[in-house]
Amino acid sequence: MTTDRPARRATQGGWAGRWRAWLTTHDTGPWLILGVCLLLLPLSVPRVALSDEVQYYAYLRSVYFDHDLDFRNEYTYFAEQGRRFGDEAVANALLRADANNPHPQTGLLRNVAPVGAAIMWAPGFVLADLGVLLANQFGANLPRDGFARPYIVATCLMSVVYTLLGLQLTYRLARRYTGDFAATTATLTVFLASPLVFYTYIAMPWAHATGFGLFALFLYLWAHHWGRGSERGLRRWLLLGLVGGLMVMTREQLGLLLSIPALEALGLFWGLRRQWRAAAGLLGRYLAFVLALALTVTPQLLAYQMLNGQPRPSATVASKLDWASPNFFNTLLDPGRGAFLWAPVLALGLLGLGWLARRDRALALLLLVGFLAQTYINGAFGTTWHLRGAFGFRRLIECTPIFVLGLAALVEWLRPRLGSWPLLALAALLVYWNLGLIAQWTFLRPELRRELIWNDMLTWQFVKVPGQTLGKLWTLLFDRCRLVTNQSC
Repeated sequence: MTTDRPARRATQGGWAGRWRAWLTTHDTGPWLILGVCLLLLPLSVPRVALSDEVQYYAYLRSVYFDHDLDFRNEYTYFAEQGRRFGDEAVANALLRADANNPHPQTGLLRNVAPVGAAIMWAPGFVLADLGVLLANQFGANLPRDGFARPYIVATCLMSVVYTLLGLQLTYRLARRYTGDFAATTATLTVFLASPLVFYTYIAMPWAHATGFGLFALFLYLWAHHWGRGSERGLRRWLLLGLVGGLMVMTREQLGLLLSIPALEALGLFWGLRRQWRAAAGLLGRYLAFVLALALTVTPQLLAYQMLNGQPRPSATVASKLDWASPNFFNTLLDPGRGAFLWAPVLALGLLGLGWLARRDRALALLLLVGFLAQTYINGAFGTTWHLRGAFGFRRLIECTPIFVLGLAALVEWLRPRLGSWPLLALAALLVYWNLGLIAQWTFLRPELRRELIWNDMLTWQFVKVPGQTLGKLWTLLFDRCRLVTNQSC
């Protein structure tokens, strides 16, 4: 009789009591993550305007409507859209050739973007096309051309879908090692206090949100058997090969994140060094993974062959690489462009891997290797490592699950020592720092697009940004397109 009394009292408290009872027995993280993503949706800026965005989108539109990889009509359309607002960037970057950026000898126009983002956006694009067909049946008279607003909006919203997927999976990964509070706080803080939120809702048709979602999915599938990797079945390895191939096609440098299962494989084979039959079976499953990976990236190789006359990236990309990675440390610590200065939450997440190592040293080490691999390849881009003109350090966005797992472990350790509210206050400060930089970068202080300007930075962040943002609140809420340089949206 006595064991039923607490539950009875909770239900007798009406809806408030039932809500409290539900909160004590269910994780709130997934719902909070969903709520934040939906609340930010009205502030999004769905458009295709910048040269990188046009290259990603051109694959999708050209293959679907024209059934070719001749991008002249796509480039011309978006170049003309930019010229309406005095912006020649797309025309200069994509329609003209120079010594450093030649067009391929195939006679086609260059496209240095991989095809993975277009493949992953295709469901939204196809749904938009079906919607246009249906609307036209009722007299809407929408242009069915792949350039109309429904196509652009649907494609851009796919970034939100993949970010939401990635956040949910990342939360679940963190939840394996920490409680709901730590996993939720870490997931939302890294999301809102890093460039990921910018490339989900403002610069939407980039590949970073999609790449993050794919890496989160890969890590989630892989970690399901972490610590007992030899038990992964053939179907799991084939699925990992498929997701890994999509990662590589979305952003080629994400292939270096496959160092995580590769290093795990070395440990597994070492443990089976005298068990030849078990080792042979494991080798067969790894070969199946590699085969699935290779088959998945076939569309990328075919696209390269058709565009460049050879199954490899454009020489424009290859010529940028210096394999000594001379800008490895600048990637993280450069005063103007360093990732840790744009988003200090990333440094905290990396630091937290030390606390994750207390629970699982091998996993923390593998995640650190994955992060270092991404930092290395960015430092190897001798002329473009700084990403000048971009918001924050976008090339580390796909490492978000690594930062979240580290930060969650750190929060879990600090909470009994500091309490919840100081940690939430620190999280709010980190988020505000990032939002203040977004406001400066987008419409208040455009010179920040070159690099961080530390002179009067605190005055800008805590005085000018709030005041000037309030002055533009109506435009920000209802006419955001006026706040961007190229207003083609």
